[in-house]
Formats: sequence, structure tokens, C-alpha cells
Amino acid sequence: MNIEFVTAQFQRSIDAPTHFFAENADQISQASYAMAKRFHRGGRLLVFGSGGATTDAQHVSVEFVHPVIVGKRALPAIALTNDVAAVLGLARQRGQDAIFARQLELLGTPDDIALGLGDEEDASVQHGLEMARQMEMLTIGMQGKSNAELPWDFRFSVDSDDPHVVQEVQETAYHILWETVHIFFEHEGLLKSEA
Repeated sequence: MNIEFVTAQFQRSIDAPTHFFAENADQISQASYAMAKRFHRGGRLLVFGSGGATTDAQHVSVEFVHPVIVGKRALPAIALTNDVAAVLGLARQRGQDAIFARQLELLGTPDDIALGLGDEEDASVQHGLEMARQMEMLTIGMQGKSNAELPWDFRFSVDSDDPHVVQEVQETAYHILWETVHIFFEHEGLLKSEA
């Protein structure tokens, strides 16, 4: 391993987040506001993803349910990846592609927020977001490099071929969503439907 390789690795880890957050700051703010409004009227966050994103879904969920910062309110969130028996049963009965769509169909309401973590090749995540959209949930998709125009309310693509960089950027993005949702809750007048 030479110094040029190490420098290039560090540079990739700097360039992708810098570009992503500069390009998506307004969208992240809008998504946070839309999420805060859903939470304010009783909605829940339903998070899902396949592969490594399974544990990211669990991480997002626990951030909202059990805030580590004292004084921040707990907000209802469920990782659809937590119930292994349900996931495997649905995969066996309905196929892998239906595991999140079916859970959302059974558990979701129009006030809820669906956050899918996965690329456009991941049919289970895409079908889940499509079901959420049909049910009029707020839909947020986070994925790696993509030029696809997907019909979600908010779509965040990380422009990197490195899955580690994608995951690092997404983790920072959902922490920012969490924090910004709480900022809106500190100004609850903004969350009234007429605001």
C-alpha cells in the first residue's frame, strides 16, 4: 500500500459527503419539515433496507425512539427489519420483493413516513416505497449512485461507487434529518397545517 492509495481513499471520503450535502441541503431541510409535520399529527417512521442497510434501518429507528441527547423527545419509529420471523415468512410466502411492501400495507397509515435505504436494484426497497406512496405516506428513499427518476417525495442519491462511502454519507444524512426534525419541534407553531 502506498501513500497515493491512502490519500485517494481519504479524498473519496471527503469529496462525496461535501458534494452530497452542498447539493441536498435544501431537500434535507424540506424532508425534515415534512417529517416533523407527520410526527406532529401522530405519524410514525417506518424504516427498511436490505443487506447492510438492515442494520442502518435499525439504527435510524433507535435514534428516533431513544434519543441520546437529553431533552429531545422520543418519536415513534419502527425498523421493519427487526422482526426476522415476519421478514422470512413473507419472503417464503410472497417472495423477497414483497417483504417491506406487505408490512407497510398492514402496518402503515397515510400519516406515516416510509424511509427506504437501498439502491434502485433492490426490488424489496423499491416495492416498499411504491406501496407507501400508494398509501399516501411521506416517502423518502436513500440510495447510492443513481440517475433514475423515482417518484418518491424525497430521493437522496450519494454519488459514489464505494458502498462504504455511501453508507457513511447516508448515516450522516439520517442523523441530520433526526436533528432537524427536533429543531422544528422546538418551534411547534411551524407544524400547524396552515403554516
